[in-house]
Amino acid sequence: MYRKSGSGLEVFLVHPGGPFWARKDDGAWSIPKGIITEGEDKLEAAKREFAEETSISPSEPFIHLGEVRQKSGKRVYAWAFERNGDPPQVKSNMFTIEWPPRSGRMSEFPEIDQGKFFTLPEARQKINQHQAEFLNRLESLA
Repeated sequence: MYRKSGSGLEVFLVHPGGPFWARKDDGAWSIPKGIITEGEDKLEAAKREFAEETSISPSEPFIHLGEVRQKSGKRVYAWAFERNGDPPQVKSNMFTIEWPPRSGRMSEFPEIDQGKFFTLPEARQKINQHQAEFLNRLESLA
């Protein structure tokens, strides 16, 4: 999701929830993303995952930003859409892990603990380095 403001193009990024990411900032933010189910259209999966992770419904028109491969080997496909104004409070789905480790206690955390707009220079500092190419592509197409 992006918007145009007096300071130029701004992009919406999300910060992962849970204890592992709690103290990480630069390089930890991401585009909202998730798993494509077998046989699912990639754009439909992107729209579904965006809504699940943010509670924001994406809307047309969509700009195809292609694919990048993350360090883990995971392939990430992205589309952008414009949405002006401030986003509503992010409400993410939850995940469960044993926390603290080896405690035997299961704890629930949001997949995303916050989402916000950043200018492109800020976003380049915040985003996972393997997704930064999406910012370059969006800048050239929007």
